Amino acid sequence: MLSLSEINIVVNGDTHRCLENQSIPSILQSLGFNIRLIALEYNGEILHRQYWDHTIIREGDRLEVVTIVGGG
Repeated sequence: MLSLSEINIVVNGDTHRCLENQSIPSILQSLGFNIRLIALEYNGEILHRQYWDHTIIREGDRLEVVTIVGGG
């Protein structure tokens, strides 16, 4: 039986627990973000959307999420 362990990550300055090997979109959606309307910084670097599904989240990683808002 495969057992997944939990890891701690930091999202916008707050610590969250999530299952290891979860995709970035899955983590962000579980935290209530609309992934179509955000930009993402991963450990201090902008991470382009095309890499989100292929980036492995590890213990202690830091995500900064910026929500894109239209208007004028």
